[in-house]
Formats: sequence, structure tokens, C-alpha cells
Amino acid sequence: MNEGVFNRISLLRAEQGVSRRELADALGVHYQTIGYLERGEYNPSLNLALRIAEFFQLPVETVFSTRPFPRISDAADGQRASSG
Repeated sequence: MNEGVFNRISLLRAEQGVSRRELADALGVHYQTIGYLERGEYNPSLNLALRIAEFFQLPVETVFSTRPFPRISDAADGQRASSG
């Protein structure tokens, strides 16, 4: 069983123009921690996960999941197939 936690931190940072260092500073963690989280090399504590979700003003389940998030290209393919 995979105990990994999947996240959209990198995507959210890109959408909002936030660097790893800016996010880390806002959360009070080292900027490398953000990289570890984004790559799935480190699972956040519940406290950190909630703070990250709060930073992006999103529900925690929008940022983190126990299952992989669908790729954006897969969602686009599904929309094209259903509209055609």
C-alpha cells in the first residue's frame, strides 16, 4: 500500500507566481522543504498541510490527496471526448 501524499503545490505556486522561497518564508519552513513536498519525498504534518492550504486559500483536499490527481491534459482529453 502506498502511503504517499500527493499534492498540487507546484501547480498552485506556478498559477499564483509564488517562488519556493516565498512560500517557505510565509510558512516558516526551509525552502528545500517545499521542493521535498512537491517531489513527494516528504509528507507534510497535518499542521503544515493545513497552513499550505490556507496560504493558497483552498480546502486542504484541493491541495493534498492520498490518490494521484488527474493530469490536466487527461481532464482536457475527457472534455474534448464528451463535447465531440
